Formats: sequence, C-alpha cells, structure tokens
Amino acid sequence: MQRDFGQMSFGDGLINQRKGRNEWLDDLDKLIDWSPVKQILKPIYASDVGKPSYPHLTMFKLLLLGRWYDLSDEGIEEAVDDRLSFRRFARLPLDRAAPDHSTIWRFRDQITRLALHEALFEEVNRQLDAHGLILRKGTLIDATIVRAAVKPPRKEEGQVTARDPDAGFT
Repeated sequence: MQRDFGQMSFGDGLINQRKGRNEWLDDLDKLIDWSPVKQILKPIYASDVGKPSYPHLTMFKLLLLGRWYDLSDEGIEEAVDDRLSFRRFARLPLDRAAPDHSTIWRFRDQITRLALHEALFEEVNRQLDAHGLILRKGTLIDATIVRAAVKPPRKEEGQVTARDPDAGFT
C-alpha cells in the first residue's frame, strides 16, 4: 500500500510557483524520463497492511537531492520541510508530511540490500549524459541568526568584541 501523490494539493496551487534559484530542479524533473527508474524500483516491497508507504519514486528523488546537495538523512528531512523546490521535485504536496530521516534511511538500506542503487544512479546519469549534462555536488549553508552570549560592541569599538573575536553582529 502506497500513498497516492498523483495530484498536488490546493495549497500547492496557491503558492507562487515562479521560477527561482532552483529552477534547474524543475527543468531536470521534466528532462528525465522517470519510467525506467520506476521499473528498477518495482522489486521494492510495499506492505498491504499498516501505514501506507511513500511513493518509491518520491523516496528515490529525495536520495538524489541528498547526494546532489551532500545532505545527511536528517539534512534531507530538514531541507524538504524548508524548501519548496525540493518538495516540488520530489512531488511532495504541502498538505502531506515529508518522510523523516529514519524512513529515508530504511529506503536507502532497502535499495542497497536489493542491489538496485547502482542501476538507479546509472540510469539517471545515463539520461543526463545523453542530454550533455553533468551534475556537480553542491552544499547548502545554514545562515541561521543566533543570539550572541555577549552584548554587541558600541559603534566606536568596531564590529568585534575582545570576549568573542570570531563573532559578528547584525
């Protein structure tokens, strides 16, 4: 039994879908023929009982995002919760919960145990190569603002305090 993400939600339609910095993910999603990938994923078992599983293609796309952006399973979970472009690429509607890191890990473990991982990544790379594309690994940088343990310096003191010279202030 699998969840059906065949159609995006009403909420997804309300979000401004303008192309932005990650428009390449939308373009890549359209460029790749996912039917051979779905064929390779067929041996993965989905139980008829219990909680419905996520679509196998959605899970594989999350693994691709993790590989392309050098993310851990926890990083994938956090990024999918935070980035609309990742949700769109993985076909995860806004009104549905994203898989947690242990679900992502179990899926990766399952494709590895079934020896599907090489065929899956080779198929994606074959299609990209046929279009003359090469994917390079990227990195997401966390730019979270946190409260400093010290008071900001006065303007005449500059931007650094003697107590924490590595700290910057906004």
